[in-house]
Amino acid sequence: NDVYLALPCSGLSWEPRSRTVEQVHLRCTEGSLEWLYPARALRVVLEPNLSSTRHTTVCIKPASDFQGASIYVERAGQLHLVVSEAEEARLRHVSCFSAHTPQRVALFLQASPQRDISRRTASFQYELLSNQSAAGPDVQKMALVEAMCRPCDNMELLMAICSSDFVVRGSIQNVSHDPENHMSQVEVSGQKVYRQKNRIFRQDEATGEWKGPIKTLLRCKVKKGAGDFLFTGNEHFGEAWLGCAPRFKDFSSIYQTARERGTNPCEFQFR
Repeated sequence: NDVYLALPCSGLSWEPRSRTVEQVHLRCTEGSLEWLYPARALRVVLEPNLSSTRHTTVCIKPASDFQGASIYVERAGQLHLVVSEAEEARLRHVSCFSAHTPQRVALFLQASPQRDISRRTASFQYELLSNQSAAGPDVQKMALVEAMCRPCDNMELLMAICSSDFVVRGSIQNVSHDPENHMSQVEVSGQKVYRQKNRIFRQDEATGEWKGPIKTLLRCKVKKGAGDFLFTGNEHFGEAWLGCAPRFKDFSSIYQTARERGTNPCEFQFR
């Protein structure tokens, strides 16, 4: 059988290793891989081009229809199971683990025995993170990079508008909780989107309002409340995760004071 791959990531290189194991190298810090009709084994080496950055954590999110293989991470010559086709509950979650060698992480995909020729696809998304606190068994640990569950201090607020994947001014329309997965989702109605990496927040043509969901940890105890906020945070696997979210008037005051003193880390256009 042949290996068929779909990899929307620049910098892909292919290296045949043997008749039983194929190897590919991925140079991006985030991307996805699809292995169609998994057979034998596939070794995936994550080697980002930004070698100066220490990516200490790898997170993997299997596709909802992941089947046909299991995923292992190589550590000191040993294979450790990350994603198992047999554990359906585990397939619905993000798995994060420490990268013992920051410039090179090797994943090993082992095809499952098949008794028929039906189509199977072992596909997943991956992200390399540079925050050590994200290391852990699931998405809850990854979310700790964003959800501090405490008010950000002034410098954190100022840095958030410079480095966040999204910056949105708006209000909380609703908050729903998922106790099973220890998550909460905040539905935001935005007046203005200053920045967003992807189209998570979409504009209602009739009202002109921007709407979109933001995730956070259940233990942050987010509640619906009145007021105008500035929501910031980063995106992981196509979802927005809450970072700093000050009241807009408080942020405006902090920013103007910093700008007058020349201590603002970047320029922010309010209009």
